[in-house]
Amino acid sequence: MQAERHILITGGAGFIGSHVVRRMVTRYPNYRITNLDKLTYAGNLENLRDIETLPNYQFIRGDIADPVFVMELFRTHRFDGVIHLAAESHVDRSIIAPDDFVYTNIIGTVNLLNAARAFWNKDQGCRFHHISTDEVFGSLGEAGYFTEQTPYDPRSPYAASKASSDFFVRAYGHTYGLPYVLTNCSNNYGPYQFPEKLIPLVINNIRHGRPIPVYAQGQNVRDWLYVEDHAAAIDLVFHRAVNGATYTIGGNNEWRNIDVVRKLCALMDQKLGRRGESAERLITFVADRPGHDYRYAINSSKIRQELGWAPVVDFDEGLRRTVDWYLDHTEWLDHVTSGAYRTYYERMYAGR
Repeated sequence: MQAERHILITGGAGFIGSHVVRRMVTRYPNYRITNLDKLTYAGNLENLRDIETLPNYQFIRGDIADPVFVMELFRTHRFDGVIHLAAESHVDRSIIAPDDFVYTNIIGTVNLLNAARAFWNKDQGCRFHHISTDEVFGSLGEAGYFTEQTPYDPRSPYAASKASSDFFVRAYGHTYGLPYVLTNCSNNYGPYQFPEKLIPLVINNIRHGRPIPVYAQGQNVRDWLYVEDHAAAIDLVFHRAVNGATYTIGGNNEWRNIDVVRKLCALMDQKLGRRGESAERLITFVADRPGHDYRYAINSSKIRQELGWAPVVDFDEGLRRTVDWYLDHTEWLDHVTSGAYRTYYERMYAGR
């Protein structure tokens, strides 16, 4: 049977990307799904072992910052859709090494846009879906929400690199007629997240009795979105949104960081059957991150009204699912924290 579509998903071995790949491969068996990932520290093919042998899935290792490679990839495979998630995404790392974020997030995106422009006819139903972040909008005070009309005001090198890539996508749409859609999402959480991020870091540190670092007094507020709800939104926008549309996607789950940590401490105490001394004793307040944005919150009314999307997993349920998953997958967590997850795939793709 001939494939209905051939979709390139970049960054598909990462946290959000692996959920999107799994959803697209299993929900659309008549699509061909190609997962392109550089396999940096956050790219882990163990995230996709359950689907890696399915006939409509293939993995290619490569770097979107290499323009010759990207152009040849499009020439060979003739993709008619791109879901672009590949990005350096950790704010702390962007403060230390901003150049990495420029190469991947900006130059890599432009390379993909150039390849799509070279091989697509805009009348053939092709689509470039660029996945971005709410951090491009800057920081909120005690009130208000980010919407599709919020002016950009990036505050970290990571946010600046994503803002730049957003503008390039829109510019290619306006200047060259490239068919695109763009989404900005809030903080994701759930299975397969690399444990440098807050929720899996807390879970893993409690598991090992290590200090739980919390910036300043933990008063910064984030809007949390369960990753499978985000994958469902991406699926919906890719298939049903009009070209040139932008949607902000949030979980309507605002929590102070310290409250998230305390919820996780209580859940871990319960799950591990620990009585007496709570995991809260491990909370350690550390010096604040430079330029730490105070609050993010998203108004998702546009995607709710136009496409009928809404998150189905509330925060308490999502945290329970997340804690259960990490405790049921301690081998995955140990491989990630030790670096052992890279050994097998490094051998497999050596020299490619």
